Amino acid sequence: MNLLDIFVIQREEIKIDSQKIKAVIFDVDGTLYHLKKIYNMVRLEIINYYLRNPGKVGDIQIITDFMREREKHALDVVDDVENAQYEWAAKKTHSSPEKVRQVVDKWIFQVPLKYMYHCRRTDVLELFHKLIINGIATGVFSDYPAAAKLEKLGLFPQCIVSATDKNVGKLKPDPKGLLIAADILGVAVEDCLLIGDRDDRDGECARQAGMPYLILD
Repeated sequence: MNLLDIFVIQREEIKIDSQKIKAVIFDVDGTLYHLKKIYNMVRLEIINYYLRNPGKVGDIQIITDFMREREKHALDVVDDVENAQYEWAAKKTHSSPEKVRQVVDKWIFQVPLKYMYHCRRTDVLELFHKLIINGIATGVFSDYPAAAKLEKLGLFPQCIVSATDKNVGKLKPDPKGLLIAADILGVAVEDCLLIGDRDDRDGECARQAGMPYLILD
């Protein structure tokens, strides 16, 4: 099946050897939904919440530092990235990892879910469904847990891999999770396509893995 017969992204042809592609692995945040749009919605809810609860306004710094520290330490080699991400932010904000986990779970993992469907990238979701119809395997590799987001988007790929999974434990651009996803799908790396939104994370991850990739605007 020729991908060029399936889909055109933003009216530009996919510049790959599409005849070889047997599986497509998607990033999630910023790829399957509009990240900035959902950030704006959540930000408004955060402002309204902490205006009513000024005693908890320090949580905003925890949210900010969690995301910043995760970016800052993306290339760090750690034994347990799932717990390390909370420890990085806890050290920065002088709070406990448990407190960071509680705030992050609410504002980064739970609240955005109710906006997910309204912020979906319809063109990319159309591609996802057409791939399935045409017998091309689909997978997901995300830096964050993705199952709940995919359910809200109505997507059910054949494999879901997160950087924080115990068998991965590496943030992008480390290619470990991408290689695991290809292995689960049973497709050679060079016969997969990664679709993401960040060249410094998704693009570099694919390059290190030796996998063709497409970076969306």
